[in-house]
Amino acid sequence: MARSTVRPVVRLRSTAGTGVTYVTRKNRLNDPDRLVLRKYDPVAGGHVAFREER
Repeated sequence: MARSTVRPVVRLRSTAGTGVTYVTRKNRLNDPDRLVLRKYDPVAGGHVAFREER
């Protein structure tokens, strides 16, 4: 089963500058801009914004 180009794998990097990353998939049709999610950063010890990197 081939991977869809509509839902690519993206890497989310912490905006706190700790170097922590998450890997997820996104729908390009619904979210054409860079994805920003608020997730837990274990190095910072709290929830921070994670931004899609290219």
